[in-house]
Amino acid sequence: MEKRFNMKLFKNFYLIFISMTLIFVSMLCGGCDKSEGKIDFSELQENSTINSIPEKTPLRIAFASVISPIDTRKSYHVLIDELSRQLDQPVVLIQKKTYEELNVLLANGEADIAFLSTGAYISYKGAYPIELLAMIKTNDTIFYDTYLITAKDSDIESFDDLYHKTIAFTDPASFSGKLVIDNILSSKNTTVEEYFYRYFYTYNHDKSILAVANHLADAASVDSQVYDYTLKKNPDIIKQIKIIDVLEKAPSGPIVIRKDIDKETKAKIQNILFNIHTVKNVKEALNKVMIDQFVVPNPELYENLKQKYKIK
Repeated sequence: MEKRFNMKLFKNFYLIFISMTLIFVSMLCGGCDKSEGKIDFSELQENSTINSIPEKTPLRIAFASVISPIDTRKSYHVLIDELSRQLDQPVVLIQKKTYEELNVLLANGEADIAFLSTGAYISYKGAYPIELLAMIKTNDTIFYDTYLITAKDSDIESFDDLYHKTIAFTDPASFSGKLVIDNILSSKNTTVEEYFYRYFYTYNHDKSILAVANHLADAASVDSQVYDYTLKKNPDIIKQIKIIDVLEKAPSGPIVIRKDIDKETKAKIQNILFNIHTVKNVKEALNKVMIDQFVVPNPELYENLKQKYKIK
């Protein structure tokens, strides 16, 4: 009798667990209307100052996360701590959720340096001019692909199969996570609103991968480097998805600096960044967020994208 009671209790618990899971998934998707649906995966924290040196003006560095906000922040803490030490200047780390928020910071003169996405950089039109400071090199390349992914058990095999499906976008200003899809739809004389049944933003590439793996979205377009990162960190998640197409290649998201900062300071920061991967703890921290080293930027790569996407 006791055994039957325990089995019944287990079944009841299991049913409650399944019900709660479905309710949770419904809550995530419930707010995703056709035009502006969003899942808030943010894990943002307050801005902070590293190595505060009162007698010197702080250098303000802003970023938004390509992967987990917490993991990214931890790694950037190590980076700017070393940058502050070598510059002998305080550094303020500013974390934002979206790429648009980064562009607004730069446009308002509220950040000196920013880690931008490729899409955010080529679409920047702020009043404060910016220029390239460095590029990110990962796995011996400064480029990444755009992977179009869907669930392993899905019958979707091509982009055309996504008609009237639900897609997860990373960010409105993400190149691989949105702009590539916009360009494809433009070539088909249609729009996101017309082509897809529903769409929403995850604000991290790894969260877009999770959305597909958990069947919250039928598909997503993601940065190939984040896909590789997830493969190493969470291989079980990658087992639940498949790549159905490899879309456009792009240069890595650049590090930019305000153009009105004096040349001597820029050169000093660049020199530090180009060699900072030789510092053991910094190298380890950067590797955790898919950065091997910082290299000399190539403006032409981004100008080519601007012309192709008709961004003035």
